Amino acid sequence: MADIKNPANQINIEISDEVGEGIYSNLAIITHSPAEFIVDFVKMMPGVPKAKVKSRIILTPQHAKRLYKALKENVAKYEAMHGEIKDSEGDIPYNFPTPIAQA
Repeated sequence: MADIKNPANQINIEISDEVGEGIYSNLAIITHSPAEFIVDFVKMMPGVPKAKVKSRIILTPQHAKRLYKALKENVAKYEAMHGEIKDSEGDIPYNFPTPIAQA
């Protein structure tokens, strides 16, 4: 992890205006193989039987685990500030069938 107090270890990250606007997603579908994790971010609309993948991110297993740890840490920080995030017990919105992950 880079030491943000030492400018020699800082990374300059740029983001374009288009990417900075973001893409809304209310469903993520995760599949994997021995070599990679694939996360498809989907935008589903009520009453519409078809949904489109809006973005696909492909990660190495090592990076997927780092992302998992970072998300876990950030969810804990969020809940410490704003209260517990209520989970819908794994229910997928809009009765969307999920694919079976295969290795």
